[in-house]
Amino acid sequence: MIKQQQPHGRGQMILYCVLLAVVVACMVALSMCDKPKDAPQALHSGGDTLDIAIEYSPVTYYTYDDTLGGYNYDLLRLMSLKTGRPMKFHPIVTLEKALTGLDNGRYDIVVAQFPMTAGDTAKYAFTAPIYIDQQVLVQRRDSHAIHSQLDLAGDTVWVVKGSPMVQRIASLSREIGDTIYVQVDELYGPEQLLMMVSTGEIRYAVVNRSIARAMASRLPNLDRSVAISLSQFQSWMVSKDRHGLCDSLNMWHNQVKRDTAAYLGLQRRYFGGTFPTLAR
Repeated sequence: MIKQQQPHGRGQMILYCVLLAVVVACMVALSMCDKPKDAPQALHSGGDTLDIAIEYSPVTYYTYDDTLGGYNYDLLRLMSLKTGRPMKFHPIVTLEKALTGLDNGRYDIVVAQFPMTAGDTAKYAFTAPIYIDQQVLVQRRDSHAIHSQLDLAGDTVWVVKGSPMVQRIASLSREIGDTIYVQVDELYGPEQLLMMVSTGEIRYAVVNRSIARAMASRLPNLDRSVAISLSQFQSWMVSKDRHGLCDSLNMWHNQVKRDTAAYLGLQRRYFGGTFPTLAR
């Protein structure tokens, strides 16, 4: 009797598993059908709200436990408080996604480690400089094979996709008279590139000095002593045809600057000093 019941029990179990799989498949299909092609989160907030794509990085925007911070984030919040203009922040990791959102009207402003270059001013409108930064080579201290820009000849460096750093490295290749190969990372931002260098997954990355410095305590095995560019102004980006918004951001920035204690205190907090040329 027992031997005859076992196949029957196994058959019931198989049937149960098949039915369960069908139910799960139906639930997944229904959930996908319920989502519209243009989900609400893919649309502009509307009204007076400014949708801001903000890069997730130690300098621009970060989260720690329940705390939000970052120089650009705090500066924009000060502007919002002083002007009463609502702002909605959308953390992004890849610069390319932020620029795509700016192009299609999803975002009003892109705030990222994006040094202003002559070529980019033909595609976007830039605010007045927010702060000054510099592009540096990041490598592991124990390998420290690169001591100057000339040593990069024939080597490969990593940058985030959409970054104008690609143009800078191309110019540097011409300056040293040899090829510097560029590997563009399509998935990650500068913070992740630093971690990949730290673990030895990649040898070299080019990022902004402010990010490398902010990550120094967490990644003490990294060297950032080799400069790739001169000091460069860092600005926020808006669509080329939105000069009115650009002018408003500049005006709001100037209003925040008049609160000298708060403005200079913000610079000291994130950069360890102030920018005399930008604090007027």
